[in-house]
Amino acid sequence: MTTLSIVMLTIAAWGQRLVGAFLIGPWLEKRPILARAAGLIPAAVVMAVIVQLTVARGSSLVVDERLAGMSVAAVLVWRRAPFIVVVLAAAVVTASFRALVG
Repeated sequence: MTTLSIVMLTIAAWGQRLVGAFLIGPWLEKRPILARAAGLIPAAVVMAVIVQLTVARGSSLVVDERLAGMSVAAVLVWRRAPFIVVVLAAAVVTASFRALVG
């Protein structure tokens, strides 16, 4: 990467932060429903990446024991279980399915 591209990316990142702080922030303060929805975007993006990494291998779909563990974790998160319970339950379900399969 050249110095110019690094400088341009830095300016773009700071510009994006300034737009969010001074334009989008005050606009969302007037619309609490949109503010709540915008607050969920980072979690949705992270979950989409987790799902993609769990069920895709290259360009093919993989349905295996990891999907069962992730499904249990999703239900427990939805039911607002403590984080340690979510992780342990997902690990137990995944390990159990792996033991049954092979």
